[in-house]
Amino acid sequence: MTLLVFDRLTKEYPSIKALDNVSFAINPKDFVFIVGPSGAGKSTLLKMLIREDSPTSGAIYFESKNIFEISHKDLPELRRKIGVVFQDFKVLNSKTVFENVAVALEVVDTPIHVIKEVVPNVLSLVGLLDKVNSYPTMLSGGEKQRLAIARALAHEPEVIVADEPTGMIDPLASEDVMNVFEKVNSLGTTIIMSTHNQEIVNKRNKRVIRLQKGKVISDKNGGYNE
Repeated sequence: MTLLVFDRLTKEYPSIKALDNVSFAINPKDFVFIVGPSGAGKSTLLKMLIREDSPTSGAIYFESKNIFEISHKDLPELRRKIGVVFQDFKVLNSKTVFENVAVALEVVDTPIHVIKEVVPNVLSLVGLLDKVNSYPTMLSGGEKQRLAIARALAHEPEVIVADEPTGMIDPLASEDVMNVFEKVNSLGTTIIMSTHNQEIVNKRNKRVIRLQKGKVISDKNGGYNE
């Protein structure tokens, strides 16, 4: 069964065509890199997937439903199925590591006994269980990104979307973060990741979709494919 279908997706702004008839499909448990130079359309594509933007034409089908036809009241359900990890972490400095993950569950009225079970599990998965009472200001950049991954995992999403997740951390921390993503993927979560980091892509034999000027110019397994 196909999980996601990007169907002739086009996004036009007054001065530029950010996406130009983009089509591809993603299966459950895939790990897909979206690569290309700045302005290629990577971030626009991911914003479409989480319904932060709408296309000029075309559709994205998630579990056979056109996400642009989902009503506003049903959007939270979609967003629980698609976890997001941003380049700049977006963690809450006023809350502990535990609380940063817990808040994602509290906003949907998750019972406290479930929160107490889920949060340690996801923190253990990303290697932060020993930091449970620490605040983000006490964490390294790599640890903050792993915290962001833990928060994205709290709802047990089917897909994790990661937009340049290693863009603000050093190479060693980037390896740790990538190892977490690979572990999460091995447990059955689909990963869609945009990146400029050619070394990260070239070290992993994953599917690579390359965008250029809003078009898909290659889609194959292997490296960055300059």
